[in-house]
Amino acid sequence: MSFFEIIAILTSLAAVFGFLNARTVRLPTTIGIMIIALLFSLLFIAVGSSLPDVKDWGVQLLAGIDFNQALMHGMLGFLLFAGALHVNFDDLVGQYRVIGSLATVGVVVSTFLIGTVLWYILALTPAAMSYGYCLLFGALISPTDPIAVLSILKSAKAPKSLEVKITGESLFNDGVGVVIFLVILEIVSAGQQFSASHVGFLLIQEAGGGALFGLGIGYLAYRMLKEIDDYQVEVMITLALVTGGYVLAEWLHLSAPIAMVVAGLLIGNRGRKFAMSEKTRKDLDTFWELLDSVLNAILFTLLGLEIMILDFSLLNIALGLAAIVITLAGRLVSVAIPITILKRWRTFSPKVIRILTWGGLRGGISVALALSLPTSPERDLILIMTYTVVVFSIVVQGLSIGSLVASVVSSKKGTANQGS
Repeated sequence: MSFFEIIAILTSLAAVFGFLNARTVRLPTTIGIMIIALLFSLLFIAVGSSLPDVKDWGVQLLAGIDFNQALMHGMLGFLLFAGALHVNFDDLVGQYRVIGSLATVGVVVSTFLIGTVLWYILALTPAAMSYGYCLLFGALISPTDPIAVLSILKSAKAPKSLEVKITGESLFNDGVGVVIFLVILEIVSAGQQFSASHVGFLLIQEAGGGALFGLGIGYLAYRMLKEIDDYQVEVMITLALVTGGYVLAEWLHLSAPIAMVVAGLLIGNRGRKFAMSEKTRKDLDTFWELLDSVLNAILFTLLGLEIMILDFSLLNIALGLAAIVITLAGRLVSVAIPITILKRWRTFSPKVIRILTWGGLRGGISVALALSLPTSPERDLILIMTYTVVVFSIVVQGLSIGSLVASVVSSKKGTANQGS
């Protein structure tokens, strides 16, 4: 099956699932599309038990899609740039201590806590794994995905500061999580001993280098935008910034995700204010919002379909459920530590730890990283656990976070009324 045929099928399915969601269940678009895709996959599997050719066709279709390549070396740059493009830099600066600690210390704590607990639990089962592979799972499951939850936070009228924390953390912890994953994978593949200094050096090199590179290419694009007033060419410049910049960052062994976030912030703030006419701003926003929506629809369709090629034995299901608990516990601790420390110098919204913990959804990046692992029994189990956690977080956490935020907002209003 050709690349164009695969894209045609996925786009068509995403459009149909999006239509069904809009006409029936009316859930947030990404969550609704994924749930319908999951139900479609289960129906496909049920029909395939009687018509093997149908199931074989579906499996061959998914086998022909390199999910890791499609997301990590294709969609991710566009999604991160589009997300950063609409983030107010001044809002981020106001929350920089929280966002910075959650996206760095929080990811590291989560990685080692999840990996260590998982290692002890798996040692009690026939599916025992080395500590290195357990840390790989901790690294790939730690980054959070804001896509599915932000629209819910807006509808629940969550405090602006809370939206900024979740958005800012997820934009940066994607890049940090990917770097940590790649560093651990390099050590595990080479059979080396873990060295804190080696990990720290590679993290600074890739993450820090990626940020500086993103600043450089973002500034170059900004200067080009400032010199002209032609919205078509200006949109093309931002498109070249993402495609060319992402490829060049990877070629230089820098963090391409972090580069795209920094470049997006620069263009979305300084570029929007000083280098664009009103028409360019409007057309640029329309283009990137549309591209972001289409790519997310396709991504969540893919996530829902992936269940067709996974082996869900009883042991794997049990370990997947255990992984959900471990991941939530790791998220809770990794959020509670920096927030508790920072409370000495600043105030936070009520129940902020609970909301950040439950609102830390996992998404396609975790699945893509799991699929990038070399073929092995460990990879199969990690993929099952990753997929289980991702589906749980998007469906269960994604659909309930709005109620949690709404209860906090209403209780806050009630307290204010009593005080008045």
